[in-house]
Amino acid sequence: MSQEHLMGVYNRAPLEVERGLGARLWATDGTEYLDCVAGISTNGLGHAHPKLVQAVKDQAEKLWHVSNIFRIPGQEALADLLCEKSFADVVFFTNSGTEAVECALKTARKHHVANGQPERIDIYGFDGSFHGRTYGAINAAANPSYTEGFGPKMEGFHQLIWGDKAALEAAFRNPTTAAIILEPVQGEGGCRATPDEELRWMRQMADETGVLIIFDEVQCGMGRTGKLWAHEWAGMTPDIMAIAKALGGGFPIGACLATTDAAKGMTVGVHGSTFGGNPLAMAVGKAAFSELSSPDTLAHVNEVAGYLKQQLHGLQQRFPDVIVDVRGKGLLIGVKLVPNNREFMGWARDTQQLLVAGGGDNCVRILPPLILTLDEAREAVERFERTCEVAREKMAAAS
Repeated sequence: MSQEHLMGVYNRAPLEVERGLGARLWATDGTEYLDCVAGISTNGLGHAHPKLVQAVKDQAEKLWHVSNIFRIPGQEALADLLCEKSFADVVFFTNSGTEAVECALKTARKHHVANGQPERIDIYGFDGSFHGRTYGAINAAANPSYTEGFGPKMEGFHQLIWGDKAALEAAFRNPTTAAIILEPVQGEGGCRATPDEELRWMRQMADETGVLIIFDEVQCGMGRTGKLWAHEWAGMTPDIMAIAKALGGGFPIGACLATTDAAKGMTVGVHGSTFGGNPLAMAVGKAAFSELSSPDTLAHVNEVAGYLKQQLHGLQQRFPDVIVDVRGKGLLIGVKLVPNNREFMGWARDTQQLLVAGGGDNCVRILPPLILTLDEAREAVERFERTCEVAREKMAAAS
């Protein structure tokens, strides 16, 4: 086999994975790795979780797919659970996070049309954000590396500098603004967390101006930060929210959640999906959500996250020539580095069999499954520490 017939859109690591269990992965050559990527925050319950495996088996023997022209009981059951444990009143199911973002953008604009204000089309995002790879999603994030080469920018999409409150207030007061979209904790952008007081201020501004708040919790939601939803730390809620990744524990599923008022324009025929909300995905999603939303799971995330953060701050003190900053919330941890983050990822993988993810601002992301044990967390820290030693040696040899 070769990669010659695959589109060359990925810069793949030289690792062929054969199987996984919990927080472990095994390559085809038998090498065992400690997985602190988790499919980029997707395998929230680790690999081959028995409840998810059983959910797939049970449903696969009954029904995989039917059209959304019929009622699908699994959709109704999972939507009930999501609404019960969130701000939302209604849900639209998708196959991915970027599809959930597309639905959120359309929902926001349709809301203002339903209110008799079709001129309110402007969507404001932030630098460092990532909302997926579809056309609307890349324009919402406005990262030049994702938008260049795809023709003119879409009308009505604008980018703000993260942390520029004055510019954000001006966006709220713009009479043609439809929505503000952001990740409460950025993932790819370097694990930057918007301060809680700023999120609360945004809620006040939105209520005052009629602008909708869209949260992209595709990566930071589903228990990743130690609460079910990242915005819960701020004690406020959005109007619309996109989720995915851990919702399926690795199975393709996403959802757009909204209040009844925010979704008032989403009437029959304005949106749809062939595969979104299929019975197989709903069965897996229900099983995953039940586990991820349990108080025991969330308490465990906070315990392990507290340990990891403490230990990583200790490594920052020991290796100031390697580690610049430790940031993020819960088990969405960013470590800003002095050496190139891509090289550091390779050193971790090849010398310590530790898998970490890349990120903006020269960070590596530590995104283990939420079921990572304390013993595995200690092991991850030890491997990260040895990688810092390797980095120090490499930098010294290059100087």
